[in-house]
Amino acid sequence: MELSQYSTTMPKKVFAGTNAIEKLAELCPGHKKALILCGRSVYGGGMTRRPEEILGVCGVEYKLINTIPAEPLVDDVDAVIAQAQEWQPDLVIGMGGGSVMDTAKLVSACPQKGQSARRLLDDFSLVVKGAETVMIPTTAGSGSEATPNAIVTVPEKELKVGIVNSLLIADNVILDPSTTATLPRKIAASAGVDALAHTIECYTSNKANAFSDTWAMKGMKLIFKSIEAACNDNDEQARADMLVGAFYGGVAIAASGTTAVHALSYPLGGKYHVPHGVSNAMLLYPVMNFNKDAVQDRLAEIYDEVFGGGCAFSSGHKAELVIAEISRIVRSLDIPDKLEAYVTGAKDELDTLVDSTFEVKRLLNNNVKPLTKEDIRNIYLTLI
Repeated sequence: MELSQYSTTMPKKVFAGTNAIEKLAELCPGHKKALILCGRSVYGGGMTRRPEEILGVCGVEYKLINTIPAEPLVDDVDAVIAQAQEWQPDLVIGMGGGSVMDTAKLVSACPQKGQSARRLLDDFSLVVKGAETVMIPTTAGSGSEATPNAIVTVPEKELKVGIVNSLLIADNVILDPSTTATLPRKIAASAGVDALAHTIECYTSNKANAFSDTWAMKGMKLIFKSIEAACNDNDEQARADMLVGAFYGGVAIAASGTTAVHALSYPLGGKYHVPHGVSNAMLLYPVMNFNKDAVQDRLAEIYDEVFGGGCAFSSGHKAELVIAEISRIVRSLDIPDKLEAYVTGAKDELDTLVDSTFEVKRLLNNNVKPLTKEDIRNIYLTLI
């Protein structure tokens, strides 16, 4: 279905390339108090040292919280929000993966006491524009630096839930390949396939449009070309291209949105704490294989644009080649393709997983091919 109207929103400023971190100094004027959010590994690796130095030189007082967990519960996020409300920063810097950046966005969205991520779960319109934000991704995957989404785990639902509002889009983004130089291979791999999923899902979604197609295709070209060199060889140019490709994927999400891959992924993270990138990597091949007949022409376009085209293959064969390449990349990066790596007795939990997935209507409705509960069950069975 071709949309008659579509739109997108992007960060105001994006700095990319070698030493792009130095551009933080250009964002400091007019600010008095900053809050830096990161996880323990980013802090332990010394990656916040340069941003701290820049803030100090620019005369910006700052507070650092270095305990943001991966895949945070909504109550974890609210604890950080409460600390931020006491500090009252006018600049919030998220330096890390998607969980850290999502937390930073929600901190900005809840500047006053009484506001919380839990309240936003019930009403996305309660998001407000608080402190100016700067996102510095240290994984090339989530695209959170460009999306209007913030994902949290809701423990009582055993489900990840996305809070969505255009006011959550970052004001500023810094894409510096030095931030991914020490990223462990397994994290670089799962994050990279997550970014690939974003571009492919957005290109094949019900809401795909001229804006999302442009960014998704640009992202795919970079990611397909660079992901293995970035993960296996720690190639700096490949890592730089992955950061830009992941950013393009985030912009594509802002213009269209992800589909059934992410819908099936959310219960795996919420119930079993399977890392988000891993669960998307597990599901990308079987979901696209399920979708193949409905998105065959779109997949054929990907083949022509990304892999050169110019051949007499049928659209169906081109679609199969793209899906096969997805499978090959996931295998080559040693990402687990079975739930047994994380879950004991997953087959006994299928009904719960299926029912939870079926409630993720926002994403399932964006999938071109409708999924019944039996379809969802069969896809999960490929992981068992």
